[in-house]
Amino acid sequence: MCGIALSVGPEADPAVFRRMLTVLAARGEVTETRQETGLLTGVRRLRVVDRDRAVQPWTSDDGRYVLCYNGEVFNHYELRRQLTRSGQRFRSESDTEVVLAAFLRWGEDAVHRLRGEWALTVVERATGRVYLARDPLGVKPLYWSRTPGCLHVASEIKALVGHRAPVGEVPPGHHGWAEPDGPVRLRPYVDLLTLGEGLPVIDDPDEAALLVRVALTDSIRMRVDTDLTVGVVLSGGLDSSLALLAAREAHPDCVAVTVGVADSPDVTYARRLAADLGVPHEVVELRPRDVRLADVREAIRISELTEYGDIINAVVTVPIFRRLRELGIRVVLTGDGSDELFGGYPMYQQVGPERARRLFLHRIRNLCRTDLQRVDRASMGHGVEARVPFLDLSLVELALRLPLGLKMRDGQDKWIVRQAFADVLPDYIRRRPKNPMSYSSGLHERARLYKPFFARLHRSFGYHLLEPVRRDFDTVLTRCGNDLDRAIADGLARRDYTVLEHARDLVGAAKWNAAPLVRRLVRPRPVRQAPVR
Repeated sequence: MCGIALSVGPEADPAVFRRMLTVLAARGEVTETRQETGLLTGVRRLRVVDRDRAVQPWTSDDGRYVLCYNGEVFNHYELRRQLTRSGQRFRSESDTEVVLAAFLRWGEDAVHRLRGEWALTVVERATGRVYLARDPLGVKPLYWSRTPGCLHVASEIKALVGHRAPVGEVPPGHHGWAEPDGPVRLRPYVDLLTLGEGLPVIDDPDEAALLVRVALTDSIRMRVDTDLTVGVVLSGGLDSSLALLAAREAHPDCVAVTVGVADSPDVTYARRLAADLGVPHEVVELRPRDVRLADVREAIRISELTEYGDIINAVVTVPIFRRLRELGIRVVLTGDGSDELFGGYPMYQQVGPERARRLFLHRIRNLCRTDLQRVDRASMGHGVEARVPFLDLSLVELALRLPLGLKMRDGQDKWIVRQAFADVLPDYIRRRPKNPMSYSSGLHERARLYKPFFARLHRSFGYHLLEPVRRDFDTVLTRCGNDLDRAIADGLARRDYTVLEHARDLVGAAKWNAAPLVRRLVRPRPVRQAPVR
């Protein structure tokens, strides 16, 4: 929805602040600021809810607080009713105003009432203290850095690297206060490791299927409650297909978008499903040779990612959101998070239930810097707001209460999800096995050709001020026999790939990319017939 930028403190520089906002320009349509001595606040706003009146930064009626807010709180209607009953009056229909009113009414406890995907800052003007908060899963980003006499806060790392100072991140599910010339004190308000504790395990398949269906349908319904056309990133896999099915039911004005090689599995399955549903379908057809070093560099610039595999997926993802922007679509759904919640990875079957739960929780907690970061940057980098219905906190809590045996059964991943929607899912989708995005699009090996350049490109943008590029954790985990503790230790001991590993990877990718040329060279040429006279 927005790109946030703040500079707070006696040394806040308007020129530096303007550069920060300029870097975030792609995240919105209009620039809105409030500037005073020692307090520079602004957003680059994507107009989605109450488009004309939800102007930011939003100031409280008494002028004491200023809010800069990114994302959307989907239960803002319900919160508005509660606040109205307590005497609160509103100037707009926006969730932005509701967020600040909730903070004024309930203080820091307000974060427990916000259902959505968001990051926010509230500045107390008299003191310059800044309240920072981020949604439980970290769907929306928030970073900070400090220079002498000034605290800087922004939605993306690229807006902060110009300060040439270390960059810090507000972790998912954390909130707290930062002083303009003092420490940043953050603490968790939700702990994913204990989410669902004390609640009974749901081991009855029929009950579990019903609950999963209700929770996911409700999550999607809330995320398509808009008068805008809704896009769906459609790979033709289980998760994105469910997102399209439910979105079409709740909001018929929707369009599906797919990227891939013309005859790739993703394009083939997606074309069939969109045609069966009668949903408009945009296919971004790419040939492997269309992916060049410039595209990889741009994907790294936009995404700021820190694992090789995520960067490859970003290379594939960016063209989708570029096309959505061309279509004028501002809101889109993705299927991210389902694999982590419902057992979409073979490793869960290869270890016992307790180890599987630890792996499950580790992946969920790290989504903020992997898939969710990729989706946020690739979408907002093109002025599109991506929403992730599988990661609604209520659905995450439900997934934590399901035993592994309902997630993986009879050799099938995400078994309970397939059961929950068995009556509406086409059989060819329900039975389609999982395949990672970049592979099933047919573009993975072309992007992999450029892997040796990833770390250098990442550093060239200054992103190492937060974190350097490191080996793919899944690769490390596999080599450690899915032992999480060993994998974490190994990842810390040796972050990057060795020269030899890069060389092997390059040889493998080069062979794959050379194969089509070799086939064309050795293929028998058609015999040219003499012209008939």
